[in-house]
Amino acid sequence: MRTKVAVAVGFSIAAVAVAAVIAGWWVLSGNMNAAYYTQVDNARTEELESRGGVIDPTGGMSLLYRLPAYDEQGNGREVSFGTERQLREGAYLKLEVEPIRGVVGWEEVSFDELPQEAQAHLNGPDRP
Repeated sequence: MRTKVAVAVGFSIAAVAVAAVIAGWWVLSGNMNAAYYTQVDNARTEELESRGGVIDPTGGMSLLYRLPAYDEQGNGREVSFGTERQLREGAYLKLEVEPIRGVVGWEEVSFDELPQEAQAHLNGPDRP
């Protein structure tokens, strides 16, 4: 009887471990990336100073942006990401955001390329 219980517990633990590995791979492989949209506001930057060393927490970036961003449903959150240079004031960005790593990429887009729900939260070309 004890052997059957031990085998059942062992299989349960193995199943949970396999599920955790698969879930971790799924998240880290980029399958849960989300697109967020924002507008560049250079007043919301912070200059970063590299401390050098083996691991540089700034990633070699000189500026940190902290901007409000919106997904395709218009849900907002603050995102932060580093750049090596100041971005064009008022530019619209499509951000690639991963759950653990945060912003992993961005590209400039036109206002018309933004989802309508995101457009409602950002200043359009005709709005201040």
